[in-house]
Amino acid sequence: MERLILFVYQNRAFFTFLVLEIFCAWLIVENNAYQGTKFFNSSNGVVATMNNFSQSVRDYFQLSEVNRMLAEENASLKQSLEQQKKIAYPTAEATLDSALTGQYDFVSAKVVNNHVDMVKNFITIDRGKDAGIEAGMAVISPLGVVGKVKLVSRNYAVVTSILHVDVMTSGVLKRTEHFGTIQWNGLDPDLVEFKYIPRHVSPAKGDTVVTSGYNAVFPAGIMIGVIDEVTLSDEALFYDLSVRLSQDFRKLSFVNVIRNHRQVEQDSLEQVILKLER
Repeated sequence: MERLILFVYQNRAFFTFLVLEIFCAWLIVENNAYQGTKFFNSSNGVVATMNNFSQSVRDYFQLSEVNRMLAEENASLKQSLEQQKKIAYPTAEATLDSALTGQYDFVSAKVVNNHVDMVKNFITIDRGKDAGIEAGMAVISPLGVVGKVKLVSRNYAVVTSILHVDVMTSGVLKRTEHFGTIQWNGLDPDLVEFKYIPRHVSPAKGDTVVTSGYNAVFPAGIMIGVIDEVTLSDEALFYDLSVRLSQDFRKLSFVNVIRNHRQVEQDSLEQVILKLER
């Protein structure tokens, strides 16, 4: 404090001059209309610029919360859309089957850990048993298929990514409605293989591939990607198709977990028929 007082005292002439200059400027602005108008217009512009900068900084630090709100809203809209589909397409007797109306629930979650550099990749999300998440549930993003829940704790869940060499997903070529199997080869995280499309089909680069709905995990019509490369050997029974994923897994931030209320019923019934056929 003493040093500050000494500094001010030693430079008292400069500070006196500065105070007088500010006072003179104030007198000019206060007593001259033109100078006053120019000053206030300029000062308002400076203040507006500072306010915009301050608001931009606040908006940046609020992006995480905004993204979470958007993800929750997206999950809610997906659930509403699912219900509207059931209402729009009633049964043959023109009655609404209430069991179908609520077949799927959507729970939004944030990705807290993600890998794309291994042959067996996993994703960790910040929702677990407390949010109703269970092993076996499908996980999607606003852009497409992500994977399936593998392990669950109270507040977290580990998801087996579609970028996992042991994961196979049923897909369908949307244009021709032929179905096959989606599987990653462990190389490029942007591309997966689409297997078992017979040679009499004519797939083309740019064709859309979506989930088939032939299992109880993913609903039908969820985006997987588009065909990036088409190869057919002379004696091959099936095409070698490369599909570019619609979701860039390096930029994965928020996902939706899908709860199928009929999954247990479908799986148990299929297990019964498998046992009977043995």
